[in-house]
Amino acid sequence: MKKMLSKIIPIAYGAYFNVLSVFSTKTAAKKAFYLFCTPRKGKVLPHQKEFLNNAKKEVVTTANIDLQVYQWPGEKETILLLHGWESNVFRWRNLIGYLTKGNYNIIAFDAPAHGNSTGTVLHVPIYTEVAQALITKYQPKHIIGHSVGGMTTLYNNYKYNNTFVEKLVILGAPSEFYTILKNYKAMLKFNNAVFNSLKEFIFEKFNFLPEDFSISEYAKQNTKKGLLVHDRLDLIAPCSDSELVHKNWTTSTLLVTEGYGHSLHQDEVSNAVLSFLKEA
Repeated sequence: MKKMLSKIIPIAYGAYFNVLSVFSTKTAAKKAFYLFCTPRKGKVLPHQKEFLNNAKKEVVTTANIDLQVYQWPGEKETILLLHGWESNVFRWRNLIGYLTKGNYNIIAFDAPAHGNSTGTVLHVPIYTEVAQALITKYQPKHIIGHSVGGMTTLYNNYKYNNTFVEKLVILGAPSEFYTILKNYKAMLKFNNAVFNSLKEFIFEKFNFLPEDFSISEYAKQNTKKGLLVHDRLDLIAPCSDSELVHKNWTTSTLLVTEGYGHSLHQDEVSNAVLSFLKEA
């Protein structure tokens, strides 16, 4: 039943946008955009509370969003963690175990509309801005991002290029926004009128066209040391995205796994991250 609903509901939304576009493509596009950016899950679950509550540091307010910040203190350099879509800081529990043993000072936060943070939507531009506020505040030497958090990490570096940040670790991150948007269109099956109006809405809101928002292109100017990790069988974000980013990011290393999926929680990945951070 759940599988059937998961197929029917997106198509029902697409049909609604198609009907609405007859009267106003702008209204249909706006609703399609906010549906796209609204997470259905990611809030803290009961079994996650103890781990997160024990590490709560403070709430930082930026861009009218209250961000819940967590810390696992250590004497070595500071690392900032950015989780992915419909997730929260709990997703880092395995890697945090490795990093705490390495005595790193770990800072993490729940993204807008996720975990214990406020907000109703999440997209890379707003994630980039709130991340920048925390990067400025905590001055991390290294940043680790997973999925949309990895995409945000690289876009933030392109936009702000904080000189005190030395290394970036990107796990299972997508690269091409236009591809993501086309997949969204295909899943909901809304028409070209809605799609074209959606592109216009995005341009008016962010001053870029979806086809111009390319992490692989932004990577060409990235001079920081980087580690890209992606699973060959990732069903959420294609491994080819990281391969393309790696091709353009001349100071990066690419680790391709097989059978680990999108989450990349495995010990091999954590050990690779730790080894990369320890390198001179």
